[in-house]
Amino acid sequence: MTTISCNFRASRNTSPLKSAPLTSTAPSPAKARQRKRGGWRKVVPYVIGGGLVAAIVWGLIPKPIEVETAKIEHAPLTVSVLEEGKTRIRHRYMISPPVTGFLNRIELRAGDPIKVNETVLATIQPQLSSLLDPRTRAETEARAQAAEAGKMQAAAQVERAHSSLDLAQKDRDRAAALQKSGAISAKDWDTAEAEVAVQTRELRALEFAQQVAEFEFTQAKATLDQAKNPTTEKAEPMKIIAPVSGVVLNVMEENARIAAAGTAIMEVGDPSDLEAEIELLSSDAVRVQPGDAVSIEQWGGSAPLRGKVSVIEPGGFTKISALGVEEQRVKVRVEFVDPLPADHPLGDRFRVEARIVTWHEESVLQVPTGALFRRGGNWNAFVLEGGKARLAKVEIAHNNGTAAEVQSGLEEGQTVILHPPDAVSEGTAVQRR
Repeated sequence: MTTISCNFRASRNTSPLKSAPLTSTAPSPAKARQRKRGGWRKVVPYVIGGGLVAAIVWGLIPKPIEVETAKIEHAPLTVSVLEEGKTRIRHRYMISPPVTGFLNRIELRAGDPIKVNETVLATIQPQLSSLLDPRTRAETEARAQAAEAGKMQAAAQVERAHSSLDLAQKDRDRAAALQKSGAISAKDWDTAEAEVAVQTRELRALEFAQQVAEFEFTQAKATLDQAKNPTTEKAEPMKIIAPVSGVVLNVMEENARIAAAGTAIMEVGDPSDLEAEIELLSSDAVRVQPGDAVSIEQWGGSAPLRGKVSVIEPGGFTKISALGVEEQRVKVRVEFVDPLPADHPLGDRFRVEARIVTWHEESVLQVPTGALFRRGGNWNAFVLEGGKARLAKVEIAHNNGTAAEVQSGLEEGQTVILHPPDAVSEGTAVQRR
């Protein structure tokens, strides 16, 4: 019984029908997916490591520096001086009594209009005792003769100004005929027009001076008549008549009191007879010449006004700047070429800015000043060639703060680097921003 039982177990375990499923080698789907994931996990670290190595290598490779550039080219260049100033009435007249007497109260105020030979500015009751003095009478006679001579001189100057204006108008008419045929440049035509405008204003100024001379003669003659015809009775008050048409600028003495001869009473003038007074540094004034073109800016209007340098005062003065620095200044007077606008009237001592042209050329090889820098006492610039910066020594002449005239070191068509950073040197790789 025992032997039969053992054989039965052996025969059951070795049966071909039972052993076939246990010896099968086909993998299940879950195990296949696990094997695939395991393969990618082995590759990912190598991929990440390779990427990090590539990024480090890429970061260590030097890259071109981005810079701003500009071209060297021929263009117009203007050098000017910009400074603040103020307007002023060119011919101001200080009213004062010709004799000592009692000044009646003045009713006029600053800004009141006056008319030549009509408006009574002030009345004064002269002291008769002083008019009877022989010395005073002799001085009055001399003053009257000097006033008459000044009147004649003013008349001669007016005649001369008329002749100059006629000549300027004829030149302008001839220039107008040439302009139609294109035989005259725009600059010559502008010069002819400007000359007519300047001569017109000069004639007006001389006519103003003639009116003043006539007024002085009238006043001196009235004083002389009183000296020659004294009376013990109360004399009629002496009237001071307006010498010009315009406005009262300032009243110095409005109360009634005893006023000595020559005491300043008021100041009058014609507000349309304006000029600009610019205070330049003496180092800038030496580069300015009479006749230089001027652009009047920041005066309150929408467009600048054209002007022309008329006088450069020969003496300077010391002025303390806003920073407390002593500066030597020179007054430069500018004459308006354009007519004064009626919608924005300029008054006396109004603030303006004047841009005085000291040099101009229509075609100049120029470089932006942002490309220039000092090294060893010389001007230098970086030129962009083949993607690299090349240091070039530059010689410049005129400079207006924005562009400079190139004398040597650069050629037309070259590209220069604007505001080169400290990292840029000879041979540095750069590229346009």
